[in-house]
Amino acid sequence: MLTAGIVGKIGTVTRHRRRERVLAACLAMLAGYIDALGFLKLGGFFVSFMSGNSTRLGVGLSTGWAAASLPALLIGLFVTGVVAGSLVGRAAVTSARRRPAVLGFVTLLLAGAAILEEAGLGFGAVAAMTLAMGAENALFERDGEVSIGLTYMTGTLVKLGQRITDALLGGNRWSWIWYLLLWSGLVAGALTGAAVYERMGLGGLWIAAPVAALFTVAAGMIGDERR
Repeated sequence: MLTAGIVGKIGTVTRHRRRERVLAACLAMLAGYIDALGFLKLGGFFVSFMSGNSTRLGVGLSTGWAAASLPALLIGLFVTGVVAGSLVGRAAVTSARRRPAVLGFVTLLLAGAAILEEAGLGFGAVAAMTLAMGAENALFERDGEVSIGLTYMTGTLVKLGQRITDALLGGNRWSWIWYLLLWSGLVAGALTGAAVYERMGLGGLWIAAPVAALFTVAAGMIGDERR
């Protein structure tokens, strides 16, 4: 029942316009890129994938609080980022400005993370990255619920499998493509992030921040029309 509820909330890619779906795939790529930087910096912990950190938290608690403190902190930061992103979005004057406002906030956090890393404050940079990834998930909301999850793909893969099943049984032949695109975006971003980290470490944030700024402009051009 829990899985069905999650899928119902985040598996609604096809309810969005084509340009919104493409933007979602681009933002999933950004999330994969940032998560790869954070994962490599932290040696196996995540800044956007909280299911993985939740497992690390449970395993850590079995051996003592010290091993669980880092995943617990990351989870708390991520949730705080979601709250902050949602508040920024709801404070926007119109629905058309909501997404640019949220993405502008994400851009500022990523730029702040790059500055903190440059100043030698590595964990401060990681904290800002985690807040940014939480905030990014507030971008696609319908009736106060997330309609497209941008930093976690379990529900997306479940919907991919369901749409493939529908196609095999005579349903819509191509609706599964959008779920594959969203998942592929995150994987491609992670691959790029890992390659960049080898050469630049968290200096790769200087790439992420301007890219997020470009997506902010794109979100403003696309708007937020509802079906």
